[in-house]
Amino acid sequence: MIRVLLVDDQPLIRSGFRALLEAENDIEVVAEAGDGGTGVVLARQHRPDVVLVDVRMPVVDGIEATRRIASDPALDGVHVVVLTNYGLDEYVFNALRAGAAGFLVKDILPDDFLHAVRVAARGDALLAPTITRKLIDRYVTQPPHPASTAVLTALTTREREAVTLAAQGLSNDEIAARMVISRVTAKTHVNRAMTKLHARDRAQLVIFAYESGLVTPRRAHP
Repeated sequence: MIRVLLVDDQPLIRSGFRALLEAENDIEVVAEAGDGGTGVVLARQHRPDVVLVDVRMPVVDGIEATRRIASDPALDGVHVVVLTNYGLDEYVFNALRAGAAGFLVKDILPDDFLHAVRVAARGDALLAPTITRKLIDRYVTQPPHPASTAVLTALTTREREAVTLAAQGLSNDEIAARMVISRVTAKTHVNRAMTKLHARDRAQLVIFAYESGLVTPRRAHP
């Protein structure tokens, strides 16, 4: 059973998500919160598989709530997905940097929403290659961070290559094809790199690759 915590300051939105989720046999909503601070408390109390967090809320917003959950060792394995009305914006990027596994736009189709919850529960990042490329082009434009650059020495040559391809938005299947290896081996390279770099998920791995200078971002088109 996939256990979900809903964190949104709009009761009507929470009710809609709850009804949709609880209609499924393999999903249950364990609690609801109207602000990020309460959401963090409930996450510690219930240890859900997935926390759906509105990115913009009063008192404690979704970014800070995500940061608190992601940085709490007791909540390892709890996957945060941020919800937004606005698509890919700076709030979403900051939430991903804070440790979110991905994001969903609130006007998503019901079937896609349910699929996304199941994907998040498995520990997979909710970042399609096209979204990854937009994220990179629009926001990851800072110079390399010295601390991140130093950690790269822990990676093998093949792990670096896999991380580079992941940061370009390639899936494990595409990485396997590019590196001429099996999908299982590609996934192993990515997972080992995540472990060495202390990345919670693929989203964090992509951000790390650009912060470290392993991959150079392209400028967004005007």
